[in-house]
Amino acid sequence: MRRKQFFVRNFDAGVYLESFLVAAVAAVLVIRLFLELTGYPQIGGGGLHIAHMLWGGLLMLASIIVLLSFLGKWAMQLAAVAGGAGFGTFIDEVGKFVTSDNDYFFQPAVAMIYVTFILIFIVIRAFQRGTTYTREEYLANALREIEEAALHDLDAEERKRALLYLEKTTPGDAFAVSLREALTETDFIALSKPRLLDRIKNLIKSFYHYVARLWWFPFFVIGFFIVQLILKLIYAFVLIFFVGLGWNEILDWQIVGRTAERMRNLGFVDWAQIASSLLSGAFVLWGVMRMRRSRLASFRAFKRSVLVSIFLTQVFAFYQEQFSALLGLFFNIAILIALQFVIDREESIGETKK
Repeated sequence: MRRKQFFVRNFDAGVYLESFLVAAVAAVLVIRLFLELTGYPQIGGGGLHIAHMLWGGLLMLASIIVLLSFLGKWAMQLAAVAGGAGFGTFIDEVGKFVTSDNDYFFQPAVAMIYVTFILIFIVIRAFQRGTTYTREEYLANALREIEEAALHDLDAEERKRALLYLEKTTPGDAFAVSLREALTETDFIALSKPRLLDRIKNLIKSFYHYVARLWWFPFFVIGFFIVQLILKLIYAFVLIFFVGLGWNEILDWQIVGRTAERMRNLGFVDWAQIASSLLSGAFVLWGVMRMRRSRLASFRAFKRSVLVSIFLTQVFAFYQEQFSALLGLFFNIAILIALQFVIDREESIGETKK
């Protein structure tokens, strides 16, 4: 008798987790910028105040309803983004609930929010770190790929991924053998008129596969991330040492001495921003060194660099300069989306070669 497995891991959980956390961080930064620009308005009257924590709860409720009501990867992605935005909106007011005077501006609140995000990331990543998966997990994830055939259309990549999962189940498993035969022998017919979004997605895929074969593509990627690293370090240096000084002081010949004095008086946020920028840069350099051996490993290192920027550097930068930090956040999110796309492409290419 095989022991029943109650918790079956989702192989795509890492992607949804990242979407959840990125949406949560974005919600915190956007809310704080909006409140700063509008003078902290209050919704309500007559002694009433509708805290935005309640809107966060509403978004989290909506994400749960979507997860319980609908099937498919699009529903899970939507729930991850909505739930992340709701959680970020909720935890943004943590300062009110850990202080006796309901102080929204409680100084350690930002650190508490940051630690919460990192702990969530570490804990859920731990569930995905298993070196081996069970027969049930491979089979269930194969069925999730096949599910797309009923919801949309099963493209070649999804079919290959499902077949790969089925091959890793228990040899001779009757259910897996039946599914494998069905996937191999049946011609899935795509939708007669693909949706606009599907046509755009296929066009982008084709463009990437064409560009990725060009000799200059790796050099372009390396150059992009090196330039981004240099700009990131310059931005951190300017933010820490020059923001708040007038042009007269910056151009003064004594600025070197003042910079040295500032170095001796750096606070926790300043050191945290420097450390996170250097950590992000280390991942960029690691990705550059890995490019010749493995594009996939290189892209994953670049992705870790961007995640460090989003979860660490941008949070501390926002603490000092809100508007530029928000622009940096959106820029990093755009890079993260592009990197996730190219990682998916490289993984599909690797699976095709196997």
